Amino acid sequence: MPDSSSATPPPDTRLRDLRRMRFLATALLALMFVIFIATSLAGDEWSNKWSWVAYVRAFAEAGMIGACADWFAVVALFRHPFGLPIPHTAIVPNSKERIGIAMGRFTANNFLSPKVLATRIRDVDICGWIARWLSDPVHAASAGQRIATTLPQLLRSLPRDDVNGFLTRAVRYGIEAVPAAPLASKILSLFWARGETQALIEQGITRASTALTKNRDAIKVKVSQKSSRFVPRWVDAIIADRIISGVTQLLEEMRQPNHPWRVDLANTIEKLIKDLAESPDMYARGEELKAGMLKSPIVLQQINEVWVGIEDRLDSETTMHQLSGVIERGLLALGERLSGDEELRDNVNRWLRVAVVRTVAPRRAEIAAFIRQVVENWDADTLVRRIELQVGRDLQYIRINGTVVGGLVGLLIFTVTRWL
Repeated sequence: MPDSSSATPPPDTRLRDLRRMRFLATALLALMFVIFIATSLAGDEWSNKWSWVAYVRAFAEAGMIGACADWFAVVALFRHPFGLPIPHTAIVPNSKERIGIAMGRFTANNFLSPKVLATRIRDVDICGWIARWLSDPVHAASAGQRIATTLPQLLRSLPRDDVNGFLTRAVRYGIEAVPAAPLASKILSLFWARGETQALIEQGITRASTALTKNRDAIKVKVSQKSSRFVPRWVDAIIADRIISGVTQLLEEMRQPNHPWRVDLANTIEKLIKDLAESPDMYARGEELKAGMLKSPIVLQQINEVWVGIEDRLDSETTMHQLSGVIERGLLALGERLSGDEELRDNVNRWLRVAVVRTVAPRRAEIAAFIRQVVENWDADTLVRRIELQVGRDLQYIRINGTVVGGLVGLLIFTVTRWL
């Protein structure tokens, strides 16, 4: 499917066509004038000898009259003929206000009424068009890049204080809406069920064993310092070694899941999970801690730092590229989903149609006023030029038809008069 957005628009040939038709109509008038002069100079001798010359002259004479009359009528629509302020000429520029009102009223009544809108867009597959547009990788990439480029500018244009205030209120409302103790119970139970807490215990035992090994000499010094000065140093060293060995052995024993201390710790954590979820005292304590946290100025500072961090990351070229890619993939996925799900597409189409009718129809008076204002703001030359480009070519046919029809009518009158 070709990319319509990148295709070169067709050239506007309206001005060329208008000039060509205007030249044709003027040339036809000139032809009638030449024929009339030629047949008039022929004299009575030629008229008697060639009786058809009189008929040709009558046709040319009436054709000139019709051409001039229709030329005057066409020109009088847009300007004063020959620049003379003849009454009821230059109708379009002199009726600019009425044209604007008529165009606005016509658009509002014939295109924007609820009944017309509902009928016209009933069979329009708006969602299908959107889906096809989004499914095109070129469109998705272009939209993703534009959104990623515009988003940082939009965020930077927002007032920092207002944004911080909004984020603070949003965070506060969000935290206040969620009870602290039950939430902590769910998080702790999730970690406990997934074995994260057990892994932390294993890491703690390993770190404790490593610390005892690395600080064996320091522990001996501490034991010697706390011991009596009457106790020999070698005795202090033996005591310290036995303490370190005993603690190390205890830590190794705690690695067994059925160790009493591990069992007691598991029971304690499970009881804490239950109390956080059910105990009124824990609930009250959690709310108290939450209220204290919300009153702390550190929260406001952290929110401000988060916003600054977001702005700084959005200024990064790498982040912009990643954000553009994420948006592009999201748009492609949305386009595929809309294309493949007929029920969803029908629902979205129905919603869009209702949204269009409810949005546009109540504001048709405002749209009509806007059209009227736009037309009134045009200067007379702009208004004349735009209307003439639209209908001027067809108006030249009036001049051509006036020339031909006028000539035929004049010929008919001349013929009937001569026969009678």
